[in-house]
Amino acid sequence: MLDIYTIIFLALAVFIFVRLRSVLGQRSGRERPPYDPFSRDTTRPPPAPTDNVVNLPERTTDLAPNPVPGPASAPLPGAFRWEGVTQPGSPLAGALDQIVAAEPDFDAKHFITGAKSAYEMIVLAFASGDRKSLKDLLSKEVYDGFVTAIGEREAKGETMESRFVAIERAELVEASVRGRTAQLTLRFVSQLISVTRGREGEVIDGSPDTVADVTDVWTFARDLGARDPNWKLVATEAAQ
Repeated sequence: MLDIYTIIFLALAVFIFVRLRSVLGQRSGRERPPYDPFSRDTTRPPPAPTDNVVNLPERTTDLAPNPVPGPASAPLPGAFRWEGVTQPGSPLAGALDQIVAAEPDFDAKHFITGAKSAYEMIVLAFASGDRKSLKDLLSKEVYDGFVTAIGEREAKGETMESRFVAIERAELVEASVRGRTAQLTLRFVSQLISVTRGREGEVIDGSPDTVADVTDVWTFARDLGARDPNWKLVATEAAQ
C-alpha cells in the first residue's frame, strides 16, 4: 500500500518530466567514466536517404528547477542575436541563423536550458534503468544502445547509483542544418557521484563518496517545421 511520501515523490517525478518536455520542446581523478554508454559513441548521426547526416566534432580534452521559456524575442535592431552563445560570423552563428530562418521562434539560450535538464534526466534515468523516461528523449538508435547496456547490467545483478553535484557548464559547440534536419551539439561539464554495485552490494566501479569530473559531448536533433517540437538525443560522446 502506498504511503503519503511515496505518492508525493511519484507526483514530483511526473511534474519534473512534464516540465522537461515543455522546456526541451520549445522551438525557440583518473577513474573510468562512470558508465559505459557515455564512454564511447553510442550511435552515429541517424542515417538518411538524403544529406541529413552531420558529423560530430572530434573528442576534446577540454574539461571544464528550470523555468519554462516563453516565446523567443527578436533582437533589437543592430544587436547580435546570438550574444553569449557564439561569436558574430562564426560557423555556429551561421547555422543558428539557418534554424531561425525555418523556425523564427527558436531561442538558443532556452534550448541550452532545456538540454541541461535533459542531460541530467537522461543520466539519472539510465542509472536507475528507467526505460520509459528514456524512450521519449532519445532517438531509436541511442535508445536501443542504452537499453542494451541496462539489460546487460540487470542480467549481471548489478545496480547503479548516480547523483549530480553540479552541472558547471553547458555550451553549444556546433550546429548544422542539412535538408530539414537540424542538429545541435553541446559540451556538458559536470561533477557526478556514481557507483556500480554487484549482486551482493559490493562496489565494482566508481565510488559512493568520490566526486568525478565528467565532460560529455551530446548531439540533439529534430526536423525543422515538424509537428513534434521536441529535440531528441541522437549521439553521445565522452571527452577523454
